[in-house]
Amino acid sequence: MNNDTNLRPLMLPAYDFPTGSYEDAADAVARLSTIYEANTSFLRDAFARYRRGEVLERRVRACYPFVRVRTEVNTHVDSRRSYGFVAGPGIFETTITRPDLFGDYYREQLRLLTKNHRVSIDVGVSDQPIPIHFAFAEGIHLEGELDREHLVAMRDVFDTPDLAQLDDRIVNGTFEPGPGEPHPLALFTAPRVDFSLHRLKHYTATSPTHCQNYVLYTNYQFYIDEFVKLGRAMMARTDDADLCSYRSEYTSFVEPGDVVTYNANLGEQEHEGMPPVRLPQMPAYHLKRADGSGITMINIGVGPSNAKTITDHIAVLRPHAWIMLGHCAGLRNTQRLGDYVLAHGYVREDHVLDADLPLWVPIPALAEVQVALERAVAQVTQLDGPELKRVMRTGTVASVDNRNWELRDHREPVLRLSQSRAIALDMESATIAANGFRFRVPYGTLLCVSDKPLHGELKLPGMADSFYRAQVDQHLQIGVKAMEILRTNGLHKLHSRKLRSFAEVAFQ
Repeated sequence: MNNDTNLRPLMLPAYDFPTGSYEDAADAVARLSTIYEANTSFLRDAFARYRRGEVLERRVRACYPFVRVRTEVNTHVDSRRSYGFVAGPGIFETTITRPDLFGDYYREQLRLLTKNHRVSIDVGVSDQPIPIHFAFAEGIHLEGELDREHLVAMRDVFDTPDLAQLDDRIVNGTFEPGPGEPHPLALFTAPRVDFSLHRLKHYTATSPTHCQNYVLYTNYQFYIDEFVKLGRAMMARTDDADLCSYRSEYTSFVEPGDVVTYNANLGEQEHEGMPPVRLPQMPAYHLKRADGSGITMINIGVGPSNAKTITDHIAVLRPHAWIMLGHCAGLRNTQRLGDYVLAHGYVREDHVLDADLPLWVPIPALAEVQVALERAVAQVTQLDGPELKRVMRTGTVASVDNRNWELRDHREPVLRLSQSRAIALDMESATIAANGFRFRVPYGTLLCVSDKPLHGELKLPGMADSFYRAQVDQHLQIGVKAMEILRTNGLHKLHSRKLRSFAEVAFQ
């Protein structure tokens, strides 16, 4: 940061946006939008002048809008709800970003607060600066926009992202407000949200505006290939009335590069976007519905680090559920290649979350997700009762951070796996479930046995090709069906109190 005390901030006059009080959530969000758009436009305009070589003699700064409520007693709270209320009397506040993306979400959260607490909503300008990078929704590429001199001097003119404002203390339950400071109203501050939105664009090569509320993760491109086939088929015109009705629930299919294919059953529209020259680290694909309740699928690649990275960022979008679909090593001799594993517990040998979520914290199975996955397996396979149990086993999944764990001395890991009652092993599921618990996002895991290393059935090329052809399509269908079941069941069943802590924030 610049130390020149003569370089005073050039800010929008505070009197342009006095703090106001609103009874209606829609009015409050409209005011938040006005403040946000004015302040980010101010920054973008100043950056355009800076890029043209204009000398800005004073520091340029604009701040995020905030929303605040003051509560006294909790006499109107519906105890059946898992969010929409605060833990007790006090002042609760959060900074806000991207009302264009989160407008519906903000309106619903604030509507519940006014209903549950009979309070008005204060809206104003915070003292939290908006980093210049975050004033651009889709990012700016400074290395191409500025010469070296202007790039180096930029920190003396604009605020840039500050790591001190991007931590997850609220999520982790370690945040303690200072004397006179308000309690948090949401799990994430505006800078933390903006940081993740920009990282999502980088990792997935799609805009976060396309992300849907039901998210499938996989560790194999084969599943993505099937999802792409499904998504494109859903967009194709059909004369079958029943099939057309089902397909018409989905409005478009989006692939990396923000390549959009619109549903031909809803009218002809031109394709949009340009495929990237190369796929990103974790490409995302979105089967969209008009209300955002469609399905996003992401190939997270292999390993717990990737699993943590993507869920750290997807979490700011506040999805309604995420589920891991992938391959695993079957640990029981009675399992067969192609059998399914429905995780009801996790052995966390992945280590990437140890500093954020202690190992003594249990990661429970969530009944709503478990039932949806079991129903989906039954519907897709057309099996039930003993025959369903023959192809799907419920049990503990162990996730490790060593892909070649088989090369270790087997005595120690095999003993530990046996003591934990594990029936399958992979590298991502426990991380995704643990981060779901940590971020209050309902989670689940359905894996497919692709090898049995403890019993001599290794994942070798010939075996793998045969297995993939037979099982991947069915497994993907099950994942999609499970998400549709969860959506049909309704959010009041999915968002339960099991994931909420003692003094929980009000926002979902």
